[in-house]
Amino acid sequence: MELAYSLFTIAAEILIVSFTLVAAWTIYYELSYSEIPPGVEQPGKLRILHCLLIFSRVLGKILEHLGFCSEIDFIRYTQDGKKPREDPKLFIKDLQFEDVPVRVYQPRAPSAGLRRGVIYLHGGGWMFGSINSYDRVCRYIARESESVVVSVGYRLAPEHKYPSQFRDCLTASTHFMKAAEDYGVDSACVIISGDSVGGTLAAAVCQALVSRSNFPKPLAQILIYPGLQAIDFYLPSYQQNCAVPILYREHVISCCLKYLEKDVSVLENVIEGSHVPLDMKLKYGRWINPDNIPEEFKIRSYKPHLPTSYSDEVYEVAKPALETTFSPLLAEDSIVSQLPLSYILTCEYDVLRDDGLLYKKRLEDSGVPVTWYHVKDGFHGVVSLFDFGILSFRSGKKAMDNIVNFLKSL
Repeated sequence: MELAYSLFTIAAEILIVSFTLVAAWTIYYELSYSEIPPGVEQPGKLRILHCLLIFSRVLGKILEHLGFCSEIDFIRYTQDGKKPREDPKLFIKDLQFEDVPVRVYQPRAPSAGLRRGVIYLHGGGWMFGSINSYDRVCRYIARESESVVVSVGYRLAPEHKYPSQFRDCLTASTHFMKAAEDYGVDSACVIISGDSVGGTLAAAVCQALVSRSNFPKPLAQILIYPGLQAIDFYLPSYQQNCAVPILYREHVISCCLKYLEKDVSVLENVIEGSHVPLDMKLKYGRWINPDNIPEEFKIRSYKPHLPTSYSDEVYEVAKPALETTFSPLLAEDSIVSQLPLSYILTCEYDVLRDDGLLYKKRLEDSGVPVTWYHVKDGFHGVVSLFDFGILSFRSGKKAMDNIVNFLKSL
């Protein structure tokens, strides 16, 4: 009995030491690979945030190996935040819009007329993020802009396959627009918004809504550092910011492939562009082209990328990523020209920066008015860190206030 106990103790100690070494090596590798440019706001604070995110991933992996929970579930739990509290300025209610969970934020103050409505689609790489984790963002928008905000809790991957997330967002949006007056909202004053992949979804939902006849059109769309195309991963921002926390270039493609339930072994091939047939490169080259990006964004270590050979095998794997519900920048001119007043926010130190810049140009070329806000010292995710305790970033607060001012101008 004592021998068995001793062997168990030794095995447990070896296991703990092994996991500790793996965790230490993972954190060391990530930190040594990452690059925080000197122009980023509060680089030390970003480094701390990055360490915490790495640690949560490593701990999630350890717990998964020990059989306690999956890595994804652990990360979701750490991000979900506290149970929402009452707000003296808002009525807050959790509802279902045709089986899609939503949280509605309504200002308590009386209004002379119908208010504007804001549909908010959260970020999180399709696999993370929730109504709770974006509660602070939606409360702030509702309070400061005096708008009714609907936060959509769309289903997450990998449990729910693409394009379930787009369908949920479209379902919730159409439901709210039909029933807008029930919430004190003018159906002609509804804005579709979102950040990161939520911005991707917002752009795709907006394109779907403007295509519908005899249906209210969105008043505007707000796209906060959206990912909008899966054609070119060698745009200047992808080169310059490929290792800038909290979103690496490899993370973008890895999340895309996992979301689409595809083999991540083709990641390097997709980065090189082997998944795009020549006819697509020619068709979309007029929209997705470094020549469409202002020269000021190419100063920092950008080199034109040489064409790569096409692979049928890689194309078959990545083909869904070239659909407009995944890559809204590939929509036809007839759709883009119908889009409403647009607000696009980009961050200098973000791999997705140039997706926003290219969409901005495309919209403007199609006659769509665009308000653009560029966070010169910002990184991907900074807006949701506007009110994050000791890890809050001033640039995130300025960006949030700029979004609110845009809403109030409508």
